[in-house]
Amino acid sequence: DIAAVKWVGGNEANLERGLPNITGLIVLNDPETMVPLAIMDGSWITAMRTGAANAVAMKYLGPASPRTVAVVGCGVQGRSNLLAMLTRYPGIVRVCCYDVIPQALVAFIRDAESSHAGVEFVAAAGPREAVEEADIVVSAGPSPKHPTPYLRADWLKQGAMAAPVDYMGAWDAQLAAEVDLLITDDHAQMDYYRSKGYFADIPRPNADLGEVVAGLKPGRERSDERTMSICMGIAVDDAVTAALVYERACAAGIGVELPL
Repeated sequence: DIAAVKWVGGNEANLERGLPNITGLIVLNDPETMVPLAIMDGSWITAMRTGAANAVAMKYLGPASPRTVAVVGCGVQGRSNLLAMLTRYPGIVRVCCYDVIPQALVAFIRDAESSHAGVEFVAAAGPREAVEEADIVVSAGPSPKHPTPYLRADWLKQGAMAAPVDYMGAWDAQLAAEVDLLITDDHAQMDYYRSKGYFADIPRPNADLGEVVAGLKPGRERSDERTMSICMGIAVDDAVTAALVYERACAAGIGVELPL
Protein backbone atom coordinates (compact mmCIF):
# COMPACT_ATOMS: atom_id res chain seq x y z
CA ASP A 1 0.00 0.00 0.00
CA ILE A 2 2.73 2.45 -0.96
CA ALA A 3 3.17 4.68 -4.00
CA ALA A 4 6.23 6.88 -4.42
CA VAL A 5 8.59 8.42 -6.90
CA LYS A 6 12.23 9.29 -6.27
CA TRP A 7 14.08 12.01 -8.17
CA VAL A 8 17.77 11.61 -7.48
CA GLY A 9 20.99 12.91 -8.94
CA GLY A 10 24.66 12.32 -8.26
CA ASN A 11 27.87 14.13 -9.09
CA GLU A 12 31.19 13.07 -7.60
CA ALA A 13 32.59 16.56 -8.28
CA ASN A 14 30.17 17.92 -5.67
CA LEU A 15 32.78 17.21 -3.00
CA GLU A 16 34.81 20.15 -4.33
CA ARG A 17 31.71 22.35 -4.06
CA GLY A 18 31.01 21.38 -0.46
CA LEU A 19 27.91 19.48 -1.55
CA PRO A 20 26.96 15.80 -1.11
CA ASN A 21 27.50 13.43 -4.01
CA ILE A 22 23.90 12.18 -3.92
CA THR A 23 20.90 14.49 -3.56
CA GLY A 24 17.24 13.89 -4.21
CA LEU A 25 13.57 14.19 -3.35
CA ILE A 26 10.87 11.61 -2.77
CA VAL A 27 7.18 12.27 -3.41
CA LEU A 28 4.89 9.95 -1.47
CA ASN A 29 1.34 9.44 -2.77
CA ASP A 30 -1.84 7.93 -1.41
CA PRO A 31 -1.90 4.51 -3.13
CA GLU A 32 -5.67 4.62 -3.68
CA THR A 33 -6.36 8.22 -4.70
CA MET A 34 -2.81 9.00 -5.90
CA VAL A 35 -3.04 12.37 -4.16
CA PRO A 36 0.45 13.50 -3.05
CA LEU A 37 0.94 13.07 0.68
CA ALA A 38 4.46 14.36 1.22
CA ILE A 39 7.52 15.80 -0.45
CA MET A 40 10.56 14.47 1.37
CA ASP A 41 14.32 14.72 1.33
CA GLY A 42 15.72 11.73 -0.53
CA SER A 43 19.38 11.93 0.47
CA TRP A 44 18.96 10.67 4.04
CA ILE A 45 16.48 7.99 2.93
CA THR A 46 18.90 6.81 0.22
CA ALA A 47 21.67 6.46 2.78
CA MET A 48 19.53 4.68 5.37
CA ARG A 49 17.83 2.23 3.03
CA THR A 50 21.16 1.25 1.48
CA GLY A 51 22.65 0.47 4.86
CA ALA A 52 19.52 -1.38 5.91
CA ALA A 53 19.50 -3.53 2.76
CA ASN A 54 23.12 -4.45 3.41
CA ALA A 55 22.23 -5.37 6.99
CA VAL A 56 19.60 -7.79 5.64
CA ALA A 57 22.23 -9.28 3.33
CA MET A 58 24.58 -9.65 6.30
CA LYS A 59 21.88 -11.50 8.23
CA TYR A 60 21.88 -14.23 5.57
CA LEU A 61 25.42 -14.09 4.18
CA GLY A 62 27.53 -12.67 7.00
CA PRO A 63 29.44 -14.53 9.71
CA ALA A 64 27.45 -15.34 12.83
CA SER A 65 29.37 -13.17 15.29
CA PRO A 66 31.79 -10.73 13.65
CA ARG A 67 34.12 -8.91 16.02
CA THR A 68 36.19 -6.85 13.58
CA VAL A 69 34.74 -5.13 10.52
CA ALA A 70 36.08 -2.67 7.94
CA VAL A 71 34.72 0.44 6.26
CA VAL A 72 36.58 1.48 3.11
CA GLY A 73 35.25 4.82 1.94
CA CYS A 74 34.21 7.07 4.82
CA GLY A 75 31.48 9.19 3.27
CA VAL A 76 27.70 9.11 3.65
CA GLN A 77 27.34 5.45 2.69
CA GLY A 78 30.23 4.46 4.92
CA ARG A 79 28.44 6.08 7.86
CA SER A 80 25.04 4.51 7.19
CA ASN A 81 26.56 1.08 6.63
CA LEU A 82 28.56 1.41 9.85
CA LEU A 83 25.30 2.11 11.68
CA ALA A 84 23.70 -0.89 9.96
CA MET A 85 26.54 -3.22 10.98
CA LEU A 86 26.61 -2.07 14.59
CA THR A 87 22.82 -2.41 14.80
CA ARG A 88 22.83 -5.87 13.28
CA TYR A 89 25.90 -7.04 15.25
CA PRO A 90 26.15 -5.44 18.71
CA GLY A 91 29.16 -7.69 19.42
CA ILE A 92 31.43 -5.75 17.05
CA VAL A 93 34.38 -4.38 19.03
CA ARG A 94 36.73 -3.04 16.33
CA VAL A 95 36.20 -1.10 13.11
CA CYS A 96 39.11 -0.61 10.72
CA CYS A 97 38.60 2.49 8.58
CA TYR A 98 40.26 3.71 5.40
CA ASP A 99 39.72 6.54 2.93
CA VAL A 100 41.94 8.04 0.27
CA ILE A 101 40.98 11.48 1.60
CA PRO A 102 42.68 11.91 5.00
CA GLN A 103 40.22 14.58 6.19
CA ALA A 104 37.27 12.29 5.50
CA LEU A 105 38.92 9.50 7.50
CA VAL A 106 39.61 11.78 10.47
CA ALA A 107 36.06 13.17 10.48
CA PHE A 108 34.56 9.68 10.17
CA ILE A 109 36.45 8.33 13.18
CA ARG A 110 35.77 11.45 15.24
CA ASP A 111 32.01 11.23 14.62
CA ALA A 112 31.91 7.45 15.04
CA GLU A 113 33.71 7.55 18.39
CA SER A 114 31.23 10.11 19.71
CA SER A 115 28.23 8.05 18.54
CA HIS A 116 29.32 4.49 19.30
CA ALA A 117 30.89 4.17 22.74
CA GLY A 118 32.72 0.95 23.52
CA VAL A 119 33.81 0.32 19.91
CA GLU A 120 37.43 0.82 18.86
CA PHE A 121 37.88 2.74 15.61
CA VAL A 122 41.25 2.35 13.91
CA ALA A 123 42.59 4.48 11.06
CA ALA A 124 44.30 2.05 8.68
CA ALA A 125 47.46 3.21 6.95
CA GLY A 126 46.39 1.49 3.72
CA PRO A 127 43.60 -0.61 2.21
CA ARG A 128 45.20 -3.98 2.93
CA GLU A 129 45.64 -3.14 6.60
CA ALA A 130 41.97 -2.19 6.74
CA VAL A 131 40.48 -5.36 5.28
CA GLU A 132 42.71 -8.38 5.84
CA GLU A 133 41.56 -9.08 9.42
CA ALA A 134 37.94 -7.99 8.96
CA ASP A 135 34.99 -10.38 9.21
CA ILE A 136 32.87 -8.02 7.07
CA VAL A 137 34.18 -5.41 4.63
CA VAL A 138 31.95 -2.58 3.38
CA SER A 139 33.44 -0.64 0.47
CA ALA A 140 31.64 2.62 -0.21
CA GLY A 141 33.81 4.76 -2.44
CA PRO A 142 33.18 6.07 -5.98
CA SER A 143 31.41 3.88 -8.56
CA PRO A 144 33.28 4.37 -11.86
CA LYS A 145 32.21 2.49 -14.96
CA HIS A 146 35.80 1.37 -15.53
CA PRO A 147 37.24 1.02 -12.01
CA THR A 148 40.85 0.81 -10.93
CA PRO A 149 40.59 -1.78 -8.13
CA TYR A 150 42.77 -1.37 -5.07
CA LEU A 151 41.43 -4.22 -2.89
CA ARG A 152 42.89 -7.61 -3.84
CA ALA A 153 40.78 -10.75 -3.82
CA ASP A 154 43.19 -12.67 -1.60
CA TRP A 155 42.92 -10.02 1.13
CA LEU A 156 39.40 -11.18 2.08
CA LYS A 157 39.99 -13.89 4.66
CA GLN A 158 38.17 -17.22 4.88
CA GLY A 159 34.73 -16.92 6.44
CA ALA A 160 34.47 -13.19 5.71
CA MET A 161 31.87 -11.23 3.74
CA ALA A 162 32.42 -8.41 1.25
CA ALA A 163 29.60 -5.90 0.93
CA PRO A 164 30.44 -3.40 -1.82
CA VAL A 165 27.98 -0.55 -2.29
CA ASP A 166 30.26 1.08 -4.88
CA TYR A 167 29.33 -1.14 -7.86
CA MET A 168 32.59 -3.04 -7.33
CA GLY A 169 34.65 0.12 -7.65
CA ALA A 170 37.22 -1.00 -5.06
CA TRP A 171 37.48 -4.79 -5.21
CA ASP A 172 39.35 -6.77 -7.83
CA ALA A 173 36.65 -8.42 -9.97
CA GLN A 174 38.42 -11.73 -9.38
CA LEU A 175 36.90 -11.82 -5.89
CA ALA A 176 33.36 -12.01 -7.29
CA ALA A 177 34.37 -15.13 -9.23
CA GLU A 178 36.11 -16.72 -6.24
CA VAL A 179 33.58 -16.26 -3.43
CA ASP A 180 31.46 -19.24 -2.41
CA LEU A 181 28.24 -17.24 -2.67
CA LEU A 182 27.49 -14.06 -4.64
CA ILE A 183 24.14 -12.28 -4.51
CA THR A 184 22.67 -8.99 -5.68
CA ASP A 185 19.48 -7.18 -4.74
CA ASP A 186 18.03 -7.28 -8.27
CA HIS A 187 19.18 -9.32 -11.28
CA ALA A 188 17.39 -7.09 -13.80
CA GLN A 189 19.05 -3.92 -12.51
CA MET A 190 22.48 -5.54 -12.59
CA ASP A 191 21.82 -6.69 -16.16
CA TYR A 192 20.85 -3.13 -17.10
CA TYR A 193 24.02 -1.67 -15.63
CA ARG A 194 26.04 -4.43 -17.23
CA SER A 195 24.68 -3.29 -20.61
CA LYS A 196 25.96 0.21 -19.79
CA GLY A 197 29.49 -1.00 -19.15
CA TYR A 198 29.45 -1.75 -15.42
CA PHE A 199 30.21 -5.19 -13.92
CA ALA A 200 32.05 -6.25 -17.08
CA ASP A 201 33.99 -9.05 -15.35
CA ILE A 202 31.45 -9.95 -12.66
CA PRO A 203 29.70 -13.35 -13.02
CA ARG A 204 25.95 -13.63 -12.74
CA PRO A 205 25.08 -13.85 -9.02
CA ASN A 206 23.84 -17.10 -7.50
CA ALA A 207 20.65 -15.44 -6.26
CA ASP A 208 19.01 -12.15 -5.48
CA LEU A 209 18.49 -11.10 -1.88
CA GLY A 210 14.73 -11.63 -2.00
CA GLU A 211 15.19 -15.26 -3.07
CA VAL A 212 17.52 -15.87 -0.13
CA VAL A 213 15.23 -14.16 2.40
CA ALA A 214 12.24 -16.13 1.09
CA GLY A 215 14.15 -19.41 1.45
CA LEU A 216 14.03 -20.13 -2.28
CA LYS A 217 17.82 -20.20 -2.52
CA PRO A 218 20.42 -20.79 0.19
CA GLY A 219 22.40 -18.17 2.03
CA ARG A 220 25.59 -18.90 3.95
CA GLU A 221 25.85 -22.61 4.74
CA ARG A 222 29.32 -22.89 6.32
CA SER A 223 31.34 -20.70 8.62
CA ASP A 224 34.40 -20.82 6.35
CA GLU A 225 32.62 -19.55 3.23
CA ARG A 226 33.59 -16.26 1.67
CA THR A 227 30.49 -14.39 0.52
CA MET A 228 29.61 -11.19 -1.29
CA SER A 229 26.47 -9.08 -1.68
CA ILE A 230 26.33 -6.40 -4.38
CA CYS A 231 23.38 -4.26 -3.30
CA MET A 232 22.80 -1.51 -5.86
CA GLY A 233 19.66 -0.12 -4.25
CA ILE A 234 16.14 -0.73 -5.50
CA ALA A 235 13.17 1.62 -5.51
CA VAL A 236 10.97 -0.46 -3.20
CA ASP A 237 13.50 0.17 -0.41
CA ASP A 238 13.13 3.93 -0.86
CA ALA A 239 9.33 3.72 -0.92
CA VAL A 240 9.10 1.59 2.22
CA THR A 241 11.53 3.80 4.13
CA ALA A 242 9.73 6.97 3.02
CA ALA A 243 6.40 5.54 4.18
CA LEU A 244 7.87 4.74 7.62
CA VAL A 245 9.25 8.28 7.93
CA TYR A 246 5.89 9.75 6.90
CA GLU A 247 3.94 7.60 9.37
CA ARG A 248 6.25 8.57 12.24
CA ALA A 249 6.14 12.25 11.28
CA CYS A 250 2.33 12.20 11.28
CA ALA A 251 2.28 10.43 14.66
CA ALA A 252 4.71 12.99 16.11
CA GLY A 253 2.87 15.94 14.59
CA ILE A 254 5.91 17.27 12.75
CA GLY A 255 6.28 18.57 9.23
CA VAL A 256 4.89 21.56 7.32
CA GLU A 257 1.47 21.46 5.68
CA LEU A 258 1.58 22.73 2.11
CA PRO A 259 -1.44 23.83 0.02
CA LEU A 260 -1.95 21.98 -3.26
